[in-house]
Amino acid sequence: MTHFLQLIRDRLPLYIALTRLNRPIGIYLLLWPTWWALWLAAGGVPDWRLLVIFTLGVVVMRSAGCAINDYADRHVDGHVARTKNRPLAAGLIRPSEAVGVFVFLSLVGLVLVLQLNTTTILLSIVALILAATYPFGKRFHHLPQVQLGMAFGWAIPMAFAAQTGTVPMVGWLLFIANMFWTVAYDTLYAMADREDDLKVGVKSTAVLFGRFDLLIVSALYVATLATLILIGVIQGFGLIPFMALLLAAVSAVWIVYSARDRDPAHCVRAFLRNNVFGALVMIALLLAYS
Repeated sequence: MTHFLQLIRDRLPLYIALTRLNRPIGIYLLLWPTWWALWLAAGGVPDWRLLVIFTLGVVVMRSAGCAINDYADRHVDGHVARTKNRPLAAGLIRPSEAVGVFVFLSLVGLVLVLQLNTTTILLSIVALILAATYPFGKRFHHLPQVQLGMAFGWAIPMAFAAQTGTVPMVGWLLFIANMFWTVAYDTLYAMADREDDLKVGVKSTAVLFGRFDLLIVSALYVATLATLILIGVIQGFGLIPFMALLLAAVSAVWIVYSARDRDPAHCVRAFLRNNVFGALVMIALLLAYS
């Protein structure tokens, strides 16, 4: 028993690092659109039970996604400055352990989703496929950020289905808005790794967009905000929520401007600042239904 407890103490910090629980920005960026969807679907404060299930689901499945991502990148991360110290890349855990963590967390996610209705359970199959396949996309095409947008956004139709039993047009519009946003912020993140990615042959939108990267990222933020405004018009929001979206637009300008020199550290900082953008959109929804 003492040996087992010692093993847990030794491995737990490594598993926390593997799943990035010590760096929760990914949880926040996945949680915001999930909460947006729950509030939109409910027309206000959602069912508390759904709020708890989806919040836990975000934490669990984002962590699972990190584990399978590191497994997919185990031969690459050691050659990239930002990722070379990750537990798997550094040889501190075995590849089989990363797969085991992914499987375990996916089973926890299954337990959570089985508390929901049939439509949501069926949609969750797509969510698992997206989570499992996204990390491998960068080997085959230059749009892994689009795959990530689908994976991070699939909680949106699931939230609508769980709350209302269906996914209306507004739900799919929110999914599209989140796709635009995810590609924007993850391109900024990929810009930090671009030089290393070019050396090892990893593909990304940062590599694809080249010198037009910030221009296209800016257009993606415009598309995100335009889609969110359209949703607000359809839902009949008043003036005050749109003022919150105006603040989100200002934050988007701040985000892109902070990466203007394309310095890797500044690109990562710009990526992290997207938490503010997500929070401001959430404030707009809270104001709309207050």
